[in-house]
Formats: sequence, structure tokens, C-alpha cells
Amino acid sequence: MRAETIARNYAEALFDLGDRAGQTDRYAMLIDALAGAVETTPQVQAVLMAPRIPKSEKSRFLTAALEGAPREFVLFLQALVKRGRQRLLREIATEYQALLDIRHNRVRAGVTLAHAADEPLQRDIQAALSRQLGKEVLAAFHVDPDILGGTVVRVGERIHDGSVRRRMTKLRRRLLSG
Repeated sequence: MRAETIARNYAEALFDLGDRAGQTDRYAMLIDALAGAVETTPQVQAVLMAPRIPKSEKSRFLTAALEGAPREFVLFLQALVKRGRQRLLREIATEYQALLDIRHNRVRAGVTLAHAADEPLQRDIQAALSRQLGKEVLAAFHVDPDILGGTVVRVGERIHDGSVRRRMTKLRRRLLSG
């Protein structure tokens, strides 16, 4: 089975646990924070990823590190470690977030501009995308001077390229072919 499918299955199980507890948003924050800690903290990564450290030690480490976290969440992570799937934490967090986005009727978009956008422009772009898509849009803004102007918007696998560079390329092709 592919890692993406396995991560999706674990995310669905965790989402179900969070849903039953009425804490889907909190679980999203916790799984993302844990995945971030593993990625950025060598000590955490060393404990959770080392094959020499017994799984029981890893479980104790998680229990201590997540004191105050919901019991079901900690038990889920212990089951993850027991099955040797802790390397999928980032993928599980990503899949979980996708499930939460569906629940909250929102979509994530990447917006590329030629120049940095100030806060009001970012809000306007986000609002326009939300109206157009009929969902709340969570936009991540990027700057790429090579597009010259306009915007490139990516939502999932769909890309809308409204850049000046693309329009100039299109015009050039039309002029050369005609």
C-alpha cells in the first residue's frame, strides 16, 4: 500500500476520534504541531525515528511530551508508533487537514504575484476567490517576479494562469503563426 493511502487511512481514523470527542480542530493543531516538532527538533526526531529505541520507550516519550492532550489522541499516537508508522506524521497531518477543510467548506489556494501584496490586497484576492469558488479560501501568497504581472492561482490540481508573462507568450505565438 502506498504511503499516501496509509496516511489517509490514519488521518480518517484520527478525524473520527476527534469528531466523536468534538475536538476536530484541536486534533488538527496537535497532529500538525507534533509533525512540526519531529521535522524541526533533532532530539524529538532521534527518539521517534531511531530503530534502536524500543517502541515502549517511544510511547512513554509521547505520553510525557503530550501531557494535557486528549487521551484518545495520545492512544492514537501510541498505536501509530506500535505499528512503526511515525514516519508518516507529516503526511497524516496533511491528510487530516484536508478532511478538516472539507468539513469547514474551505479550500487552500496558492496565489503567485509579481510583487509582494499588502494585507488589504491579500484580503481582496482571498474574498474574490471565495466568491468565485463558493468556499472559504485560505490563500498562501508567493512572489515570483518572472510572471511580470497578474496572478497565478493554484487550487488543488487546477491552475489559473493570468500572468502577464503567459499573455505575452500567447500573443507572441499568435503573431508568429499568423
